[in-house]
Amino acid sequence: MLKRITESLNAMPVDRIRPFGEQQLEAAILIALTREPDNPKIIFTKRAEHLNSHRGQVAFPGGKWEPGDEDLLVTALRETWEEIDLPPKKVQVIAGLPVSRTRQLMGVKPYVGLIEAGLPLIANPEELDAVFEVPVAYFLDPRNLTVDYFVGPDYALNMPCFIYDDYRIWGFSLVVLTDFLNLALDAGIRLVYPDCSGLRPTSR
Repeated sequence: MLKRITESLNAMPVDRIRPFGEQQLEAAILIALTREPDNPKIIFTKRAEHLNSHRGQVAFPGGKWEPGDEDLLVTALRETWEEIDLPPKKVQVIAGLPVSRTRQLMGVKPYVGLIEAGLPLIANPEELDAVFEVPVAYFLDPRNLTVDYFVGPDYALNMPCFIYDDYRIWGFSLVVLTDFLNLALDAGIRLVYPDCSGLRPTSR
């Protein structure tokens, strides 16, 4: 499976984008895959419950671009190191995916990288409650994509999600995940929003 992913992403360049002008409010994330040929896993984080925004939500490691970052790839790797103690030298970046925009219109650039299995990843307690991994194969079983009820500061809606152990993968993270799976493995996953069709962020 890992070979198929890497071959499919050969056409996606590791573009070194540097935000400029109004685009300085942009972010980058890392889709980290364990280097296991038949059973690669994806690294996720759970944001800390004490945070002011997106508390408790599952996310990919990453964060906002800062003026000291040479480009968005540096942002993704720096934020990943800060969040889960994964040094940039331990990541083999293989692709850059199209930028997606959140509901707040922030542009987010996903990068795909390979890491060795079993690395001692540690969640930074200032930002995260947990770091965990999910086998890619789990997301390819259509029975695992479900709908659950979510309540936030400006919504109370039924939305699609994957539930793995006690973690719910939904919202923007789900959009990035399914875009990755559809690009890399032709998974054909289609997200259906029962209560609101306009919640899916846009890509460019």
